[in-house]
Amino acid sequence: MIKLGIIGMSPGNAHPYSWSSIINGQFDGDEITRIGYPAVADYLEANKDTLGLPDARVIQVWTQDKKISESIAMSSGIDVVAENLEDMIGKVDAVLLSRDDPGIHVAMAKPFIDGGIPLFIDKPVASTTKDLEYFAEKSAAGKFIMSCSSMRYANECRSVKSGLKALGDLELITAVGKKDWTKYGVHMLEAIFALLNDPKPVKVQSTGKEGKAIVCVEFEGGLLATVHLFMDISGTFQISVFGKAGWRLIDIKNSYSMFRDNIIEFIRSVQEGEPRLSFDKTKNIIRTLIAAEESLKQGNKVITL
Repeated sequence: MIKLGIIGMSPGNAHPYSWSSIINGQFDGDEITRIGYPAVADYLEANKDTLGLPDARVIQVWTQDKKISESIAMSSGIDVVAENLEDMIGKVDAVLLSRDDPGIHVAMAKPFIDGGIPLFIDKPVASTTKDLEYFAEKSAAGKFIMSCSSMRYANECRSVKSGLKALGDLELITAVGKKDWTKYGVHMLEAIFALLNDPKPVKVQSTGKEGKAIVCVEFEGGLLATVHLFMDISGTFQISVFGKAGWRLIDIKNSYSMFRDNIIEFIRSVQEGEPRLSFDKTKNIIRTLIAAEESLKQGNKVITL
């Protein structure tokens, strides 16, 4: 049994509740709705027959607010509310860092990295080159660090990926989504990179503006992808794949399934002693994410990676 700790909660992100419930097999829908996440309560209820993972359990929780920690513990059946996040060291086998605001990731991750505790970090792992290099150097030195968007494991993408050859030589990928570039652009990039077996990005250009991101990515070999992220657009996350022989539309909606598969991959990684997802793949995605921000700041300059 893998003993897990879960740490951190950021505004608008209910991952500590949903991830803990997926692993421990229980949730309090009324409590999750009370704190402002009725959609999370709904998808946990809809999938309650598949809740609970036999090889792991979240046994400790810590957030920056003890009342939030107690709420998560009550909802998901977590035994211990830690007074300090460092208190988990020596008591858990691995940690889920569930905050999605990357500026705080280094500070929260460092005690566990230094302590040799396997760590999964919510996307994006970093939003600056300095922070990305910190994690890359620690990973290269043998520290167990895994990070990605759960869209890497989206069933909707994997269904299309299995039939990708039928589309012929690919010419263009377009992705459309909602909200901000840093926290949600990484979702679309992760889905695209995973769909294409993580090709090497070579050029990035942002031609949009604040709140209306339009980013073009050129991959080695010449394939182009454009990502459109608008704060106030309606709709879901969608990806269109265009080849010379056909095209497919991917409409990504099943959050529960991708979260569950992502967590399973992390637990399998802990059991095997190393991340099943290479940090080099994560680094390429985050480099692309950061390059788009730099392009926008520099007046839509093309950034060569």
